[in-house]
Amino acid sequence: MSYAPPTDLSCPSIVTSKGGPTLSRIVAGMWRMNEWKLTPQQRVTWIEQALAMGVTSFDHADIYGGYGVEAVFGEALALDPSLRGRMQIVSKCGIKLVNAARPEHTIQHYDTSASHIIASTENSLRQLGTGHLDLLLIHRPDPLMNFDEIADAFQRLRQEGKVRHFGVSNFSRHQFESLNRRIPLATNQVEFSPLCVAPMFDETFDGLQDLGVAPMIWSPLAGGRLFSSDDAAGVRVRAAVQKVADELQRPFGSVVFAWIMQLPSRPVPLTGSGRIQAVAEAVQATQFSLSRSQWFEILRAARGHEVA
Repeated sequence: MSYAPPTDLSCPSIVTSKGGPTLSRIVAGMWRMNEWKLTPQQRVTWIEQALAMGVTSFDHADIYGGYGVEAVFGEALALDPSLRGRMQIVSKCGIKLVNAARPEHTIQHYDTSASHIIASTENSLRQLGTGHLDLLLIHRPDPLMNFDEIADAFQRLRQEGKVRHFGVSNFSRHQFESLNRRIPLATNQVEFSPLCVAPMFDETFDGLQDLGVAPMIWSPLAGGRLFSSDDAAGVRVRAAVQKVADELQRPFGSVVFAWIMQLPSRPVPLTGSGRIQAVAEAVQATQFSLSRSQWFEILRAARGHEVA
């Protein structure tokens, strides 16, 4: 917590879709916040440092930390209630984990029924200590999901003032467009990194670009594997990214985030680290671009072959 982010860092914002929410270009992912071992006051300090860099959007899910992260984030907000008005809170629902916090769950499964969406949202609001979510996402596609039922639940939550915008996560292009025809969706949060490039080629990004909807990106650093993986792909990508980082005199992580954000679908990547320095490196990525040849060097390393 002793690291002080550069004072000249200012993360821009982005409107994710027509009529959609305004988020910071870099979103702080809260998935592992319980693992950061911060006191409530240290959490406040961490949030304040993120906000000072212009990182105003915070990504949650009801299940994070074994159903515990929203509550510890809420403790921080309770210590300084002024923080809530300076941020956007994103959360997700639709997965039921077998967990001591939910003894009634006997099998891990998906639930996108209206009753679960509404109950999960109301519980998230209680845990976070807030009156509304800025953005609510369905966490995973559910084989039993009914698009009309989900849309009706979203409409009810909006009418009650509990959620302002809606989206999905990990949906295919067709699944996204099917629900989007029923209620406007603000984003599709998907996994993407130089070690996971499928959305670039399976129509996910193309479909979102066509609709003017910015995807959110989870695991942009491949869960840390970009720094440590010793398999062939990891070694290739790490060398290619480092080469570009040396050429641009930018941090390794910044180059990866810049590579992602250069896509015309306007991806909005999440951080996942409790190190505020890692968040600062992500924000630095908003300040520069790769040349087209540098961008394709990383893609070539990611795919293991030249473009044909």
